Order: sequence, then structure tokens, then C-alpha cells
Amino acid sequence: MSRSPTESECLAERLLAGDRGAAEALFVRHRKRLRAMVDLRLDWVLRGRVDASDVLQDAYLDVARRLDDYLLDPKIPPFLWLRLIVGERLISLHRHHLGAQMRDPAREVSLYRGAMPEASSAALASRLMGELTSPSEAAIRAERTLKLQEALNALDPIDREVLSLRHFEQLTRGETAQVLGITESAAAKRYVRALKRLKATLADLNGGLEGI
Repeated sequence: MSRSPTESECLAERLLAGDRGAAEALFVRHRKRLRAMVDLRLDWVLRGRVDASDVLQDAYLDVARRLDDYLLDPKIPPFLWLRLIVGERLISLHRHHLGAQMRDPAREVSLYRGAMPEASSAALASRLMGELTSPSEAAIRAERTLKLQEALNALDPIDREVLSLRHFEQLTRGETAQVLGITESAAAKRYVRALKRLKATLADLNGGLEGI
């Protein structure tokens, strides 16, 4: 039995059929996922002076401005196009505030023949560890976060990116494959491999790594 299309799929179909109003509805529906991407990739230097909501608001203006061009030649699915627009807004913001620092190619991940700020190992480690609030856990958290960051640094950049896309941005295997230009099976293998390496790194620490 075939499944019924989801609301997101229906909105995507409407948009591709020329319904411009579906773009706003799709952006609102995916706002949480897009916000997660901004939160993960916003440079630590800018945290505190740049609000993720402002990034999304500016990105939506870009969506409205560029929508006609996209509809003339929609090379990628609507959600991934929205994500790309947000990513381009984010990289522009980084270059404006950080200047020459952003010319280091190691700070960017090439996607769709463009570039997007990478999720740093520090940001990933912090997210993976979660929020430990008890003072008695502070030292343990610091030690485990450092170990985790070292493990993330040892991963291939594309494996870190797969981890970012699948675990935090919650992209599907198919979406991840499209973003990185690899097959779905390769994306799945890299994701599993990255998780196994992180688990192995922290296996000797009390409690392991919760939530992974």
C-alpha cells in the first residue's frame, strides 16, 4: 500500500507547480530545522552579537527575491534549496564580520558548487554532550567534551559533515546524499562509521555517550 504524502511533500509539490505562497508555508514548516543549521554553524566569535532569528529573517527575504529564478530551473528539492539560501546568508554574514578568517578553505564545506560554514568540532562536541548543569558534573563534562572534540577532529571532514547533517540537522539519508554529492549507501556507511568511532573513543569514560 502506498503511503499518503506528508504536508511538507504536498507543499513542495505545490511550490514546484508554481504556487509561490507555498514557499512561505514551507519555510515556516522547516523553520526549526533551518534554525538548527544556523545554531550549529554560526561561528563562536559571532555568538552573542548575531541572532539566529535575524539570520532566518534575512534569508527569507532572499528566498522571496530568488524564488522566480528557482522555479524556472529547480535543480534541487525545495527544502534543500531553502537550506542552501540560509547557508549562503550565513556565509555572507561570516565573511562580513570575520573578514580574512573566512578565506581559510578549511572553515568552509563546499556544497552545490558553493560553500557553507562547517560545523566545528567544538560545536559538535558541545551538542553531543548535551547540557549538564550539576556543578559536580562540570569536571567530567569538560573532560568528556575534550575527548569527544579530539575524536571529531580525527574524523574525515566529510564524516563530520555527515554527522552534522544526519544527527543535528536531521536530514534524511537521501537529503544528506544530495547535499554532499554521494550515494545514499555511502552516506549511511559514513554516518554509522562516524558514530562507531565516537563511541569507541568514549567507551572508557563513565556512562559512555548518552543519546547516540
